[in-house]
Amino acid sequence: MPYVNVRITKDGTTKEQKAQIVREITLTLQNVLGKKPEHTHVIIDEVDEENWGFAGMLTDEYRRLNPS
Repeated sequence: MPYVNVRITKDGTTKEQKAQIVREITLTLQNVLGKKPEHTHVIIDEVDEENWGFAGMLTDEYRRLNPS
């Protein structure tokens, strides 16, 4: 029973995008490892940007200083 936990920042990811992530991860596990889709669990955790840090600062601060 594969269990995949995907953590992303909560920044506007749509339900359709999340569904695509689940489909594609499930398909990859099926194609590469032969895992049955009905046994595959994919969990998406959305974390507030103020609760995720990297490069020595919180993500919301980093994005404010480094706009895409």
